[in-house]
Amino acid sequence: MKQIILTIVALMSGCMYGWACTNLIVGRNASTDGSVIVSYNADSYGCYGIMQHYPAAKHPKGSMRKVFNWETDKLVGEIEEAEETYNVVGNINEHQVTIGETTFGGREELVDTTAFLDYGSMIYITLQRSKTAREALKVMTDLVEKYGYASSGETFTIADPKEVWVMEMVGKGPGVKGAVWVAVRIPDDCICAHANQSRIHQFMHYDKADCMYSKDVVTFAKKKGFFSGKDADFDFANAYCPLDFGGARYCEARAWSFFNRWVEGMDKYFNYAAGIDLSAEPFPLFMKPKQKLSVSDVEAGMRDQYEGTPLEMTNDPGAGAWKSPYRPRPLSWEYKGTKYFNERPIGTQQSSFTFVAQMRSWLPDPVGGVIWFGNDDAQMVAYTPVYCCATEAPACYTKKYGDDVTFSLKSAFWVCNWVANMVYPRYSLMFGDVKKVRDELEQSYFAKQQEVEAKAQELLSGNRKQGVDYLTQYSIETANNMMERWIKLGEFLIVKYNDMVVKPEKDGRFLRTPEGLGEKVKSPGYPDETKERIVKETGNKYQVPEKKD
Repeated sequence: MKQIILTIVALMSGCMYGWACTNLIVGRNASTDGSVIVSYNADSYGCYGIMQHYPAAKHPKGSMRKVFNWETDKLVGEIEEAEETYNVVGNINEHQVTIGETTFGGREELVDTTAFLDYGSMIYITLQRSKTAREALKVMTDLVEKYGYASSGETFTIADPKEVWVMEMVGKGPGVKGAVWVAVRIPDDCICAHANQSRIHQFMHYDKADCMYSKDVVTFAKKKGFFSGKDADFDFANAYCPLDFGGARYCEARAWSFFNRWVEGMDKYFNYAAGIDLSAEPFPLFMKPKQKLSVSDVEAGMRDQYEGTPLEMTNDPGAGAWKSPYRPRPLSWEYKGTKYFNERPIGTQQSSFTFVAQMRSWLPDPVGGVIWFGNDDAQMVAYTPVYCCATEAPACYTKKYGDDVTFSLKSAFWVCNWVANMVYPRYSLMFGDVKKVRDELEQSYFAKQQEVEAKAQELLSGNRKQGVDYLTQYSIETANNMMERWIKLGEFLIVKYNDMVVKPEKDGRFLRTPEGLGEKVKSPGYPDETKERIVKETGNKYQVPEKKD
């Protein structure tokens, strides 16, 4: 998600992005166990990230549903309610249908300012009404035809246990109902990524079974003067979201970085993704990976910060003394009349929540669908499993405790932010302690998954409610377990690194003298690279004078 900000840097001809998300996609034959895997970083400064929950329900025919704008919480209108709605927890429903998104914005004049149905509201309404990804596609496109589309250009990931679709949608301008859109099925043996730049280019060559689009997707572009060629050559991205430097460097670079981990030969697309040559060939929407990916691999992808690439962020002055891959916003900045920019990786401090959804066709739906969820920066959280049948979301992930300006140690959002913000300024010094706990927790959840799911299936076979209750409670317990451990981690970090020194510890226990006091603290000082930079930039300003005889 993003809002278009009219701040232009010298290298850009288009927009910068205030809200910006990333989705990664793995087809079922590209995963290690046959799961369909999709992910989402919901990135927005100031947004209090939560896990939504909508219980399954029956509604009288003709009843109406209030629509609240997802970003502002304002009541904006009403739509006709479905007679039956399904259980939704986070961005997955009881039938294992999952939806994520990233906003590409596109042409500002195509936003329908008279409509009220925004992309976020549409996602959760659709999840309550769909049993499959294809059904979700129809629900979404029918909704915008009937009620209009209030958002700017959007890329949706729409998945179920058997297939994944990427749909791109953009409005038709103020007062014009409906939208132009195209949806492409990602092959089962491929991976995909999108990150705030339209990624569907020419699509008329796809098999009709794997591609759907609005009947006027080409004619509307011609009418508006966005395209003038043959229908067979129509390029959705070029027509509705022309690439600029920001769309490449801030957006396509993130998608490129995911592919670069898993696909050979991505170097040839670097100049395009980095915004060096916008006329270069864009990389494909989907590609076959060199090996199969696991849920853990996708979690690692959500934490990507351009490690090992020319865009790595830990070796320039912006990284500070302790090699931080994080940068303050805004993305662009000015110095003595010249505009510059910061890199924008997948893993970023402004994530309000993050998830990796796992959908498995060979298991009963209550067991097969898992949304691995975390609040805040994916690099700094332990993903915990929440099963798609859960009849309530873990309270620490909801609005029950705290909000965007109210801190609470019962809120996962605030506890995870508390820990992360201690680490950011001294990243290379402190992150190892966070990573150790993070990885231990996640591995413990993976290790227990088979046992939990076997028990759940046994309970479901005898009494569905007992199985659902068991998975609901397990989801809550793991979230609470993470919270307890994360609070302990925060307490450990403040003690260990207080006042820029390091207190000696072994296996998480602080060392004491025979008399019971803490062992003498260590003063790590600056890393050698920082010392070298200081000397180069300040000369002999801080040099200790030699003693004179």
